Amino acid sequence: MRLLSFNIHKGIGGRDRRYRLGRIMDVIDAEAPDLICLQEVDRLVRRSRHDDQPRLFVEHFQPAAHLFQLNVRLKEGGYGNLLLSRWPLLSHHQISLTHHTRKVRGAQLAVIDTPSGPLHLAHWHLGLGEHERHWQSRRLLEHHSFRESKQHPTLIVGDSNDWRNTLASGPFDVHGFRQITAPASRFRSFPAWLPTLALDKAFVRGAINVQRVHVVRSRATRDASDHLPLVIDFDLGSH
Repeated sequence: MRLLSFNIHKGIGGRDRRYRLGRIMDVIDAEAPDLICLQEVDRLVRRSRHDDQPRLFVEHFQPAAHLFQLNVRLKEGGYGNLLLSRWPLLSHHQISLTHHTRKVRGAQLAVIDTPSGPLHLAHWHLGLGEHERHWQSRRLLEHHSFRESKQHPTLIVGDSNDWRNTLASGPFDVHGFRQITAPASRFRSFPAWLPTLALDKAFVRGAINVQRVHVVRSRATRDASDHLPLVIDFDLGSH
């Protein structure tokens, strides 16, 4: 099965600053993922023509299940995380990762009924401060909604903003996760037109057989957003 994680920057190109949601859809279509995790998805915001982007993605990809988490509220509309799944969800939760007065952040949790068995997926977008990110990681990993599905193979993915690459040896190591987007030099995803930072990361625990992980580098991905998409090919059943 294939998962794609992508900070779509509201559909605004990082280089030309033009709003072109079709470019995002074309990039995703080219990778043919079963699970789609999108960050910075606008809903009814002026800069993106007041488009209801979650609805447009659902109409385009026709998933069996979807979840939208509105995190940042603006004067008009707002933006957040969107999860699209080829398969039904056995359960789902959405939790806050907002740290004190920092920007509102959140995580989506879902147990997905894949053909290989249940997959526990966590999808998030972390903050800009290192202390904030470590607090957010601990909050997720210790949250009762997360722990109640710990018997399933677990994959955590999204824009981590972990530019110093400290999360893997911190809260994730404590909780038995391994980072599959390492070394950082192979997974630079930001800025898309000249990537120098590995911000988009994935961590796994349990019976997940990872076949390939890569950042998609092409003319289309360099133009579509300010991040490059991350693609993970995997199956369930072995470490």
